[in-house]
Amino acid sequence: MEESHSLAVSLFSEILMADQLARSRLGKALPKGMELSHFSVLNHLTRTGVERSPAQLAKAFHVTRGAMTNTLNKLEVAGYIHIRPDWDDARRKMVAISPAGRQARDAALASIVPLISEVVSDLGGERVRATLPILRELRAKLEDTN
Repeated sequence: MEESHSLAVSLFSEILMADQLARSRLGKALPKGMELSHFSVLNHLTRTGVERSPAQLAKAFHVTRGAMTNTLNKLEVAGYIHIRPDWDDARRKMVAISPAGRQARDAALASIVPLISEVVSDLGGERVRATLPILRELRAKLEDTN
């Protein structure tokens, strides 16, 4: 039993440290003024291609509605997103990425791709490919516990 506890602690220690280091390096590589949370929301809106409510975005990113509202306000001020009333329910709002937001997302992606590509290259593509299913399963297990 002690070995499984030690293995669990080691696994999560490595994941948390890798997360912290990755966030730091990516944050430094992003264009001036853009935060990782901004890029993440712009990337999500680009990839899904559909409007989302602030509540849907908060749920997708596992953050509070207040935290998402703060991020969305900054993105709106920068002109990267449009927020409009939901035509079916005026109490709700809908968020869409703007053309400027797509450009900002593309610029951010261009600044971080060399960094993350280098890391993958250093680790080896086959090893990374072999690790992805385990990380996806771990994520799914953690999502199930929420």
